[in-house]
Amino acid sequence: MLLAITRLAEKGAADAALCKQYGHECRVVSSLRSEIRSSTIQTFVLAASDNEFDAIFFTSALPAQKIAPLLNPSITKTTRVIAIGPQTAKVLHESGIAAETLPTYYSRDFVPYLGSWIKEKRIGIPRADVPNPDLINAIEEAGGMAFEYRCYGLEPTNEPLNLDGVDAILFTSANSYKMAILPPLTSSILPMAIGEITAAAMRAGGLEPKVVGDGSLEGTLKNLKAYLRSSE
Repeated sequence: MLLAITRLAEKGAADAALCKQYGHECRVVSSLRSEIRSSTIQTFVLAASDNEFDAIFFTSALPAQKIAPLLNPSITKTTRVIAIGPQTAKVLHESGIAAETLPTYYSRDFVPYLGSWIKEKRIGIPRADVPNPDLINAIEEAGGMAFEYRCYGLEPTNEPLNLDGVDAILFTSANSYKMAILPPLTSSILPMAIGEITAAAMRAGGLEPKVVGDGSLEGTLKNLKAYLRSSE
């Protein structure tokens, strides 16, 4: 199958190889574009290098791509580095940053993952300029301190997604669906969501996902495989 995957242009490099493992091809289609804030990144890197954080939480691969090469790998001797999912962890590992990965790929699982350790700990969060009050509140209610660095903005591309010839479209975030300009979807195009939060946004917009992943691309591809088998 040819899958259209809604990614930022900078985040789709690893998708083709993973899709190929499952017998598919993919095309990155972008409903959003990023606006990198270099000064904020530099401020974060200086703070991290000065050991101002007990833990750093990377909530997506893009800030990891921009920040990991600027960090000294030895930072992990004093600071826990945590990735939201396997793609983000891979980016960190490629820059020599040893990172833990959440067992489930949602920011809501960050505080339960750290447990009581989080009390009185300083958590640095380089992320998109998209509010996540639930994460911040959870950290503070657990006795931690959250320091957000909104190191890139997200803006709609305002361009229709190119779905010519695709067999399925995979939305990788709620915003990538909400901001998408979709051509009319024919019944031959299979709508998919990377996880339940994205699936909820699709349903609210009137599009029922036929395949819902676990929050990761690989988990979605596994569920797609099961769906296709059950449809034979």
